[in-house]
Amino acid sequence: MSAAGLPDHTPRRAAIVQLLIGAAIIGTNGLMVRFADTPPTVSAFWRMFLSGILLALLVQFRHGWQPLSKQAWAWIALPSIAFAIDLWMWHRSILIVGPGLSTLLANAQVFFMALAGVLFFGEKLTPRFIFGVLLAFFGLWLLLGGDWATLPDEYRWGVWLGLATGVAYAAYNIGIKRSQAEAAVTSHRAPVEQVLCLAAFGSAACLGVMGMVEGASFAIPSWKSFGILLTLAAIGHCLSWILISRSIAVLSVAMVGLLLLFQPMVAYLLDVVLLDHPTSPRQWLGLLVTMAGIFVAGLKPIRRTPPAEA
Repeated sequence: MSAAGLPDHTPRRAAIVQLLIGAAIIGTNGLMVRFADTPPTVSAFWRMFLSGILLALLVQFRHGWQPLSKQAWAWIALPSIAFAIDLWMWHRSILIVGPGLSTLLANAQVFFMALAGVLFFGEKLTPRFIFGVLLAFFGLWLLLGGDWATLPDEYRWGVWLGLATGVAYAAYNIGIKRSQAEAAVTSHRAPVEQVLCLAAFGSAACLGVMGMVEGASFAIPSWKSFGILLTLAAIGHCLSWILISRSIAVLSVAMVGLLLLFQPMVAYLLDVVLLDHPTSPRQWLGLLVTMAGIFVAGLKPIRRTPPAEA
């Protein structure tokens, strides 16, 4: 509570800012995957393996390792598997339909996150939040939508992969949130970085198995590719997910899903600036509508103090 007796929303505001920064960083990941010059499963494997190493060093020298309960270990398995599946599909979608549209499709997670919040976390969706989500996604459709009937078969396959990524993405977010909650009930609260580290190594193991089944070579072709993959791991994954995971512990599942829609907006702008993506008035309108939807749904209802309580 604040000194005036009103609710203190500072932690919530800080969480929203951190999540938006993390989402903006992730919005650059599609470009890095495209420029890494490695097969999709290979780039996903190195992203998670290098992230695990960096996070392990951070935990070791900054926080120290904390014991986890059996329930926490069990829940960490969910984001490990979910994110491996997420990256396997998303990296292929990036190469087929491009970073902007693939990122948009993956953010269909907002609907799955909202549904999971109601079913598993007892959250309630306000009409304003639902309107904001629909408005944001309508804006994204204006921004990146196309005529389905004219799309080639391979392109449609990339679209379906992107949408399926949204399901795995939602499962990853929910798994991270629940893993943090389970880790908090131990005698010493485990840092966010420890949960992310274990999930990263778990995802790398799954992707390694997928790559071996595919017969892929995990060799990195050049120092340039290694630099891009290391940047993808350090900034695109470690930094972004540390920010997002700290926010997840404060915000509702539905709100997390909504604010992560900032990712495709950033990805689209990078497509325009760096890849000379053609634009139209309809697409710029979609950008404004999406921002309006995020703003509307993100408004916190004002709590009016009853006269007797005041």
